[in-house]
Amino acid sequence: MVEWITEPGLLDYDSAVARMEARVAAISAGTAEELIWLVEHPPLYTAGTSAQAPDLTDPDRFPVHVTGRGGQYTYHGPGQRVAYVMLDLNKRGRDVRAFVTALENWVIGALAEFGLKGEIRDGRVGVWIARPDKAPLADGTMREDKIAAIGVKLRKWVSFHGLAVNVEPDLSHYSGIVPCGITAHGVTSLVDLGLPVTMGDLDPRSRRGFRTVSRTLKSNPISRTKHYRLRQGTRPHSG
Repeated sequence: MVEWITEPGLLDYDSAVARMEARVAAISAGTAEELIWLVEHPPLYTAGTSAQAPDLTDPDRFPVHVTGRGGQYTYHGPGQRVAYVMLDLNKRGRDVRAFVTALENWVIGALAEFGLKGEIRDGRVGVWIARPDKAPLADGTMREDKIAAIGVKLRKWVSFHGLAVNVEPDLSHYSGIVPCGITAHGVTSLVDLGLPVTMGDLDPRSRRGFRTVSRTLKSNPISRTKHYRLRQGTRPHSG
């Protein structure tokens, strides 16, 4: 059984990481259930294991937290739904590709409920929305904006960190970083795309969609990959 907790208010990032690590240890020990933990944070930047210093363009704007998840710099703040995903892949199958694909499909399914087509791009972080309403890139390629990021870590095959979906964050807050090292494309949110959506609209759809996606995870506990740390924007896959 997967427990769901929706955290009220804005949660301090360091407290969130400490609580995640304690829960992951308990799941590994068999003394706690798997958990999907829905939170919001105050404005902050996080630096993943691949973060490059030049991509932090305004280091004094918000607190910067160095974190063990894969990926580069990203932003968390009010109006962004963060889902910390603590699942035991020893029971669900030690298949990194299947796990990350399930997370991607979870986000894409939730966006579809609002009439949006979320897409994945090889070599680019997150879930993306095509923007034919914007001027194309210099080479004629259609612009795309990121609406969700995925960055996870595994410890003894129990996952933590997770994903973040932009509902109505202040998108100007992304200007203090190069989000995930990508300069050619931008960021967006459900509200930015013209949808009058709140957390209360997204959360039940996410929970309903998770039941479908979780069934795609295998129950075979035999590993088919040696890699246990996932990085944003790489596909075995991740974003």
